[in-house]
Amino acid sequence: MKRILIHNATIVNEGQSVKGSIVIEDGRIAEVLTNWKPLSAPCDETIDATGCYLLPGIIDDHVHFRDPGLTHKADILTESRAAAAGGVTSIMDMPNTNPVTTTLDALNAKLDLLNEKCIVNHSCYFGATNDNYSEFGKLDKHRVCGIKLFMGSSTGNMLVDKMNSLLNIFNGTDMLIAAHCEDQETIKNNIAKYKEMFAGENDIPIGKHPYIRSSAACYASSELAVRLARIAGARLHILHVSTAKELQLFNDYSLSEKHITAEACVAHLLFTLSDYRTLGTRIKCNPAIKKQADRDALRAAVNSGLIDVIATDHAPHLLSEKEGGALKAMSGMPMIQFSLVSMLQLVDEGIFTLETIVEKMCHAPAQIYRINERGYIREGYRADLVLVRPDTPWEVTADKVLSKCGWSPLEGHTFNWKVERTFANGHPVYSDGMVDDAYRGEELRFGE
Repeated sequence: MKRILIHNATIVNEGQSVKGSIVIEDGRIAEVLTNWKPLSAPCDETIDATGCYLLPGIIDDHVHFRDPGLTHKADILTESRAAAAGGVTSIMDMPNTNPVTTTLDALNAKLDLLNEKCIVNHSCYFGATNDNYSEFGKLDKHRVCGIKLFMGSSTGNMLVDKMNSLLNIFNGTDMLIAAHCEDQETIKNNIAKYKEMFAGENDIPIGKHPYIRSSAACYASSELAVRLARIAGARLHILHVSTAKELQLFNDYSLSEKHITAEACVAHLLFTLSDYRTLGTRIKCNPAIKKQADRDALRAAVNSGLIDVIATDHAPHLLSEKEGGALKAMSGMPMIQFSLVSMLQLVDEGIFTLETIVEKMCHAPAQIYRINERGYIREGYRADLVLVRPDTPWEVTADKVLSKCGWSPLEGHTFNWKVERTFANGHPVYSDGMVDDAYRGEELRFGE
């Protein structure tokens, strides 16, 4: 068994940053060498990590890899390539594909596809509908990361809008329920108002998107989800919180005390309403990018503990599908390749600490989803690791984008941090600017 030494890095883990080295052996972290602790045995390969930071691999609990059925814009292989290049070692894929992952057959087919094509570690959600809650008891809780509940419509037409169905879902499982929360009646009324306002126009201007999918729509739906979860005692994870008002629904208890948790997405931590002027539909997503006050409140909530996880909602579309305005342009953007470096930029700006980024992108997803042996730099854990180097400026250009859609809203932006190497299960899936297309990640396991 080959022993690999990652030597002389700054290890960021469990609230601390310390100089040290890591030994990888047989896919696991064999030794964590800090405080001058010596090697137990020689190593076959040494990687000099002087000047670099070694983090646990990023766990992204919210991706849309579009496979099966929507592979003209993305597929598991292309998007897991982008993940590896971005330091993401584990992903959880959403069910709004074609076919949707709302039956056991579709679920098994999706898991087979992930095993066949995914370069990084993986799982996927089982999608809730108005009438499939009776299937929840048949799911393998050790393989399936959770139940995805659309309480707002998005790509895939999986809206659950019947109160009786919602009650059955929240009362029908002890698995984590990950919810997309936007109130459809509010959105419908807002669309009608803006259609009248822009009567005769080809579309509603993109700048009105955050007023159509408004703060009120987000709060009404999130409040309902939290209320139902509290009544049922369900494990609820509110995805892509986008407003300051929603934050009052959460608390800053330690994660071990929470059964209701919250996610913020990279786009909502980066962009604001004013960015529609320059980026237009490239930053159109559901829920919408909102005001600077919302973005600033989300950033503060990451630091205070109201927000538990930072993810991407990585959702590629072709640029041709992003044409139009608030109604016609598709919602979603590719973010996974640049999520970590984007958050490290906010570290440089003094908004977050490096330890907070590791907590929200590595430790917390592992804890909330009860992922086995990942998310931390601990002896015996799977060797999912990312080595990043600061003070290495580089510009995002279209030719660097690995997602199949071929574009990024961050094109033209210069980052100061660079992902040098990504290890999944001790294997170098990304190194020296190259992805190992031949490697396949492992299925995530939960709660064993």
